[in-house]
Amino acid sequence: MTQSPILSARGLVKNYGRVTALDNCDFDLMPGEILAVIGDNGAGKSTMIKALSGAIQPDEGEVKLDGQPVKFASPIEARHYGIETVYQTLAMSPALSIADNMFMGRELRKPGFMGNVLRQLDKKEMQRVAREKLSELGLMTIQNINQAVETLSGGQRQGVAVARAAAFGSKVIILDEPTAALGVKESRKVLELIQTVKARGIPIILISHNMPHVFEVADRIHVHRLGRRLCVVRPDECSMSDAVALMTGAKSPDGAEAA
Repeated sequence: MTQSPILSARGLVKNYGRVTALDNCDFDLMPGEILAVIGDNGAGKSTMIKALSGAIQPDEGEVKLDGQPVKFASPIEARHYGIETVYQTLAMSPALSIADNMFMGRELRKPGFMGNVLRQLDKKEMQRVAREKLSELGLMTIQNINQAVETLSGGQRQGVAVARAAAFGSKVIILDEPTAALGVKESRKVLELIQTVKARGIPIILISHNMPHVFEVADRIHVHRLGRRLCVVRPDECSMSDAVALMTGAKSPDGAEAA
């Protein structure tokens, strides 16, 4: 039986004045897969991801989650549907603790009068859940859940951001260039973390310029060019140089060389 996409889009169009960022763009993410999205700078990858995650609203087209049409007015609304996005900037508060960052925007309040009326936060429960989620993903090299995020290395920060997404993203996790600013060792840990999240059954959209990383972890590769999906290839059926040629326009999806 053929699987249906968990997240899909058809005919997405987004114009910024005379610039067409999305030109009748289609997209499909299958259950439990890591789908890499590659494309040259200015190809419209970021615009497509923003349209899927509620950061922008497309001018035309339809997005479906679990086969049902959805319209996200904001990333917060997309979160309610179980779509979590980890942006390149990580969107973390360096001075706050790991636990506080994990629960930023969805803090837990104490039960009863203390929480409902006095609005007191349940710090102990947030710390417990944060510790549990980091442990599940093998990130407990971070000793103190109360240490400030600014004291962590780049890889550890990325790990906390991915753990936050995995903790709350019940349907889809979108990762925007997760290894871009990391060294070899830290990149390796983040790639392992991505595999761990996938093993838990959560599908991942991975936007990356790093071809070796893409070919290592992706099940399928969405090639984005000139505001639309050019083709989808499998890393075991396509070479890295062919993927780059498709992305840059040196090669067409039917295998012909560009003139």
